[in-house]
Amino acid sequence: MVPRALLNGWRLGENLAAVVLNMAQSPVSAEVIHQVEECLDEDEKEMMLFLCRDVTENLAPPNLRDLLDSLSERGQLTFAALAELLYRVRRFDLLKRILKTDKATVEDHLCRNPHLVSDYRVLLMEIGENLDQSDVSSLVFITRDYTGRGKVTKDKSFLDLVIELEKLNLIASDQLNLLEKCLKNIHRIDLNTKIQKYTQSSKEARSNMNTVQASLPKLSIKEQLYNSRLQNGRSKEPRCVEHRGIQRKLVKTSIQESGAFLSPHIREETYRMQSRPLGICLIIDCIGNDTEHLQETFTSLGYRVQPFLFPKSRDITQIVRRFACMTQHQDYDSFVCVLVSLEGSQSMMGRDQVRSGFSLDCVKNMFTGDTCPSLRGKPKLFFIQNYESLGSQLEDSSLEIDGPSIKNVDSKPLQPRHCTTHPEADIFWSLCTADKSHLEKPSSASSVYLQKLSQQLKQDRKRPLVDLHVELMNKVYAWNSGVSSKEKYNLSLQHTLRKKLILSPA
Repeated sequence: MVPRALLNGWRLGENLAAVVLNMAQSPVSAEVIHQVEECLDEDEKEMMLFLCRDVTENLAPPNLRDLLDSLSERGQLTFAALAELLYRVRRFDLLKRILKTDKATVEDHLCRNPHLVSDYRVLLMEIGENLDQSDVSSLVFITRDYTGRGKVTKDKSFLDLVIELEKLNLIASDQLNLLEKCLKNIHRIDLNTKIQKYTQSSKEARSNMNTVQASLPKLSIKEQLYNSRLQNGRSKEPRCVEHRGIQRKLVKTSIQESGAFLSPHIREETYRMQSRPLGICLIIDCIGNDTEHLQETFTSLGYRVQPFLFPKSRDITQIVRRFACMTQHQDYDSFVCVLVSLEGSQSMMGRDQVRSGFSLDCVKNMFTGDTCPSLRGKPKLFFIQNYESLGSQLEDSSLEIDGPSIKNVDSKPLQPRHCTTHPEADIFWSLCTADKSHLEKPSSASSVYLQKLSQQLKQDRKRPLVDLHVELMNKVYAWNSGVSSKEKYNLSLQHTLRKKLILSPA
C-alpha cells in the first residue's frame, strides 16, 4: 500500500508540472530552439515542418530552425506549443531533458487547451508513419493521373506527396476522398478507418459548434460600397433595406441562451455590465495619434485603461499575453482591446518595424474562453486601426474587406442552459484599415475611425453596441464619399455576441 504522504507528493508533483507547462506561455528562446533542432533527425524535422504548415501560411522557412524562430517572433511558439510538437514526433526524451516536462503532463495540457497542430495534420502524419516505402511508391504512382507524370518523384515521402496534392487542391481537411480511394487501391483499409473516424469526429465538432455558438450573421463591407454606392448615390446590388443610401441586409435576431427564438413579447437578454470598473481596456498604439482621446473615452465609460505607446514588435506579444493571463478579469464584466498599428489587415507591427508582424488572429485567440477562462461568457471587444500600403486594392471594386477569421454561423437554437459556451463566443471585432499615406498628413494624422468611435461611445453609450457601430459605419461612409480613394477607410464588423450589449445600462 502506498503511503498517503508519498501519494500526495506524487500528485503535487504532477500538478506543479502542469502549472509549469500552463505558465510557459512566453516565446521560446533561440538557445532552446537550437538545442531541440540539433537533436532531431531529418525525418523528425520534416514531420515538424509538415505539422506547422497550417500556422505558417505567410512564411516560407527554408528549414526547421528558421520556422521555429519565426513562430517564436510572432508569439505562436510558446514552450507549451514546442512541447506539443515534440510530443507529436514522439521525442519524449527531449520533453524531459530540454523542456523539463513529461508525456503525461503534455497530454493533460492538450486535453485542456487549444492545440497548435490541427487534427488533420496529426492524422496525415500518423498515416505516413504506418506506410512502408512500397506503399508510398504505389501511392506516388497512382496519383500521377492527378499530379502529372514528373511532379512527384519516386523517392519522395508520403508527406511530400500530401503537400503536392494540397497545392493542387486535391486534399484538404474536409476533402479526403481521393486519399481514401488511393489507400483502398493499395489495400490499406486499416488506414481508411482512421480517416473515417477523423471525418466523423469533424462532423460532430462542427455540429456542436453550430448548436453552441449562436451569433448574428457576419457583417462585412465590400469596396463596391465606396466606389459605386457612395460616389454614384445608388446601389447596383439587389435591394434589401436602404438607409441613407447604404444597403444593409436584414439580419436574424440573436438567440437566447435557453434555446428559444426571441418573440416580440420576450425581453432580449442583456450582458451584465455592473462591475466597477467594467473591465480592463488595453490600448496598444504604435502610431501615437489617438491614445489620449481613447483613454479619456474608455475611462469615462468606466474602464481601467492601460495604454502602451510605441511598443517594439517583440514586446507586443508579451503585452497581450500578460493581459490575457490576468486573474483580475474574473472580477470584471468585460474586456476591451484597442490596437493601432502598421502592417496588413491580418497582422500588426511595432514601431520599429523589424519583425514580420504579429497576427491579429493570435490576439483574438489569447482571449477566447479556452485560453482566458476568467473572461468566458463575458463580452470581449476589439477595435483595430491598421495602416497599410493598400495600393491598387482600392481600385478593385470586387474586393471584400474582411476581418480576422472569427467564424459566424447561421443562428440556430442552442442546447439547454447547462451546455457550455463555445470558446469563440462573446467576441466583438471592429477592424478598420487605411492607407499609410494618412500618416504623412499632419492635419489628418488622427484616425477618422477612432475619432468617430470615441464620439459615438460618449454620445450613445446607452444604445446597444451593434446598433451604435452601424451608426459609426454610416459616419465613416459619409467621410469616404467626399475624399479620394487613398483617403478612405475600410471598416468591417464581425461578432459572436449572444446577448444585447450596452456599455452604460444605467
